[in-house]
Amino acid sequence: MAKQGILAGPRIKRLRRDHGHTQQAMAEMLGISDSYLALIEGNRRPLTAGLILKLAELFDFDIRSLSQEEPGGGSAAMRRRLSDPLFADLSIDRAELEAWIDNAPGGIEAFARLFDRWREGGGAGMAGEGPNPVMAARREIERWRNHFADLDAQAEELADELRIGAGDLYGAIAERLRVKHQLTIRILPFDVMPDRLRRLDLHARQLQLSELLDPAARTFQAAFQLAQIEARAGIDALVAGAAFGDRPAERLYRRHVTSYFAAALMMPYGRFLRACETTGYDIQLLQRRFGAGFEQVAHRLTTLQRVGARGLPFFMLRIDRAGQLSKGYAGASGSALIDAVHRCPLWAIHHAFDQPGRLIRQLAELEDGSRWFTVARSVRHHGGAAGVPAAEHVVALGLAAEHAAALAIARGIDLGGPADPIGLGCTHCQRADCVQRAAPPLGRALTINERERGLAPFSFVGD
Repeated sequence: MAKQGILAGPRIKRLRRDHGHTQQAMAEMLGISDSYLALIEGNRRPLTAGLILKLAELFDFDIRSLSQEEPGGGSAAMRRRLSDPLFADLSIDRAELEAWIDNAPGGIEAFARLFDRWREGGGAGMAGEGPNPVMAARREIERWRNHFADLDAQAEELADELRIGAGDLYGAIAERLRVKHQLTIRILPFDVMPDRLRRLDLHARQLQLSELLDPAARTFQAAFQLAQIEARAGIDALVAGAAFGDRPAERLYRRHVTSYFAAALMMPYGRFLRACETTGYDIQLLQRRFGAGFEQVAHRLTTLQRVGARGLPFFMLRIDRAGQLSKGYAGASGSALIDAVHRCPLWAIHHAFDQPGRLIRQLAELEDGSRWFTVARSVRHHGGAAGVPAAEHVVALGLAAEHAAALAIARGIDLGGPADPIGLGCTHCQRADCVQRAAPPLGRALTINERERGLAPFSFVGD
């Protein structure tokens, strides 16, 4: 298990200043040295469980806010924003960024909101731009780092309760819906429900599911319905706290957190994390053990951030054949690969489309020197009947190479050896010798020499 403390320096500094204490005075109240408190406020030491409890006792605040209120989503999210070529000439290093977060958390948050709004408008300015509900929902998910502790705890408790009554989770959910909520599940033929996968018929008191759904998807849809009923208070609180000014964004976010609960019910946190650690995060074994699909397991792996019981820091994305992103969760990985405008053609995840069912592994290195181990597999959704189109995607998981030694799928790979150079898309990549380049990088002037033709299709100033 990856053991990480809570780095909440800016939050602790604001708390101290809000109460009018000096570092020395607050350190005495906590029973630590003022130099140690300075390290905590500078994000150079994590908060221990004892200090968190002491802070909650002395200052009467919600300890969950320590991990939820990092300005700009924290240093990892800020590094992803600053990787934009717009800032390439500034050379802002990690120490400078940490100092900025430490000394001007309000300025960091203001910059993050402004930059995100700029990106939502395609980077072409903000005046007159309409809201982007998808980006707004993703920004809120990132604020929580895609970990909702209260929903996880409630889902885990419910999963234990259902497990006592039956070993078959789908059957147990169906029985609970029937007995407690007077809803029966009915599987309908494709010709009866040709354009829906799930439908709630309150008049007939039925949850109607399409026969196109495989067993894992049926369990998920049943769990989703149960989440809408039994986790409604927690879900409502999260949606209200997000304070969306846009109705579509609110509904997208609601669907995400409801799906989060459904997945947590299928893969309860404690049991799932133990299974991950004992199997080396073997995705295929996890699928069989929890009756889940590849994409469901991949998404769940990005959520394992419970304080005191953290999993490895995965990111996950889902793309189509055009490289368009339809799902992307950075989790605690801090990877810039999630926010890339385009996917690099040298990233091996694209090969998974042509090798159905096979896990495609790659050790890759970005321009900033960060190294990532990724695994990808193609997935098809809801096909299987004649004339029914099946959505086809590739789902990719990744984490920093330094953590990959714990993975069963990484065995046999020299994680310290040569890595494939990839970028964040041609317009955001400065590699001059890339023969696959489709466009020059933004902000770099092209050089055209009629007497020469290099291997790379473009040359530009400074290469």
